[in-house]
Amino acid sequence: MTRNTRSRTNPSNSRFGAFNPEPDDDDAPKSKSQKKRDMTALQDLGAELEALPKDRLSRVPMPEALADAIHAARKINSHEGKRRQMQFVGKVMRGLEDDEVDAIRAALEGFKGTSKAETARLHLIERWRELLLTDDESLTKFLGEHPGVDVQTLRNTIRNARREQQMAKPPKSFRELFQIIKTALDAKDAAQDAAMEAAAAQQPAPESDA
Repeated sequence: MTRNTRSRTNPSNSRFGAFNPEPDDDDAPKSKSQKKRDMTALQDLGAELEALPKDRLSRVPMPEALADAIHAARKINSHEGKRRQMQFVGKVMRGLEDDEVDAIRAALEGFKGTSKAETARLHLIERWRELLLTDDESLTKFLGEHPGVDVQTLRNTIRNARREQQMAKPPKSFRELFQIIKTALDAKDAAQDAAMEAAAAQQPAPESDA
């Protein structure tokens, strides 16, 4: 009797090929390089927190353990001591849940957006100061956009600031001019906000479906 030498069908040799589902990326173990990148990112995040102004740091949502570690780091002056404490901050951060880290990142991104707006505001003030000091026609334009400004005070401040520059004197009026412009811009923004709120209040309430 002839021996049947055919082996059992191997799934890998079938005409449909082997069934090897792709592993879920979320369940796949992270590589060493990815783990290192994640640790570095958390360490950098901790450094951003430590460098925040006090008022902003108080508005960042974070667990008490992390807040304590950050505050401790801010009190250390020695380079080596701070380095060790910041390593501890990174260790604490690695123990956070993903949603806690996301909340911290969102707060920091919000601050960055605010910082950009503040920087743009400062540039606008500085631009107006430059124009007022170098171009007399700019005064008419500025007063047209900011009618609430004390005209005589503004004229005197501009004249004194120009004299300071010509005589290389301390820039007292130069700084005062900055504050006058800033106050005028803030008042204009406040008036616009009030007008928008008043307009919104006058809008008819939506009719009820009832």
